[in-house]
Amino acid sequence: MAGAGGAVAQAVGGGCVLEQTSFVARQVLHCGGGLTITPEAGAEYTLLDRDGNGKADAANLRGKALLIDAPKGSLGKAGFVVTTPQAIAAVRGTRWAVDAEGAKTSVFVARGRVSVRRTAGRGAVILGSGEGVDVEATTGPLIVKRWPAARVAALMARLGQ
Repeated sequence: MAGAGGAVAQAVGGGCVLEQTSFVARQVLHCGGGLTITPEAGAEYTLLDRDGNGKADAANLRGKALLIDAPKGSLGKAGFVVTTPQAIAAVRGTRWAVDAEGAKTSVFVARGRVSVRRTAGRGAVILGSGEGVDVEATTGPLIVKRWPAARVAALMARLGQ
């Protein structure tokens, strides 16, 4: 269905509606409870409904990036989880991005707090606003860093922000 400003919307399952805008090559998924997911162009991901309630509560990201905006209180007890080959990032309410490229997953938090751990092996960290972590398949410690403005801007630009 066409909307204002050259936007097209369609249901995609998991309680989400996909909005595609013609004037910017960008897609935005609007899901229940105010959850929005903005995939990078060409991102490889699958939305999941782990508890079977008809609402997306997880994503399996295989390539490129997703920006997730989950306002506090918009998600159930389990929150929203993004799984990549290297990492599992979970949240209850925040704005954050996950970028899965090759042998590395990068997670950045714009607002709120996000728990990140390796899919295999040990290591978990909690990220706060302005912080990020790069997760590789190695067994070394996960190192939380405040991301420089240029790195944040580059990732957000890829997500149409």
